[in-house]
Amino acid sequence: MVKIYVDADACPVKNEIERIATRHNLVAYMVCNGGIRPSRNPLVKLVIVNNTIDAADEWIIDHIEKTDICVTNDIPLAEHCLKKGALAIKANGTKFTDDNIGIAIATREMMGKIRELGEVTSGPPPFSKEDRSKFLNYMETIVRSAKKQRNQKAPS
Repeated sequence: MVKIYVDADACPVKNEIERIATRHNLVAYMVCNGGIRPSRNPLVKLVIVNNTIDAADEWIIDHIEKTDICVTNDIPLAEHCLKKGALAIKANGTKFTDDNIGIAIATREMMGKIRELGEVTSGPPPFSKEDRSKFLNYMETIVRSAKKQRNQKAPS
């Protein structure tokens, strides 16, 4: 069964993920450092990790499998998931792929160096209704693709 893993601490689309998980009968793991109210939905599992840096990322990396889906804005986490054969998507609907992850990593590193030099950079644009809509559309596509891939690999 395809599973959804959510880097949930600052995720603005938790409700949408729950609806998609319910529609497709998929388990969704909301992984966080705390502060998130557990869902009453039995398909949504709250995983609280310790408060160390990258604890949620490490938990997801340890548990995600091929054709599972990770919802994260964290580029290094997305890269690890892709290396394991999983699918990754940002909350704004942008898909991480083998073709675009290298550019995303390089851009992240370049922006970090610019900030180290004291340059003030702008963060991402505010999350919008269009982002939410784009996420729902792409997430639906990714779920269907993941289920199809998982079914093709299942032994007869």
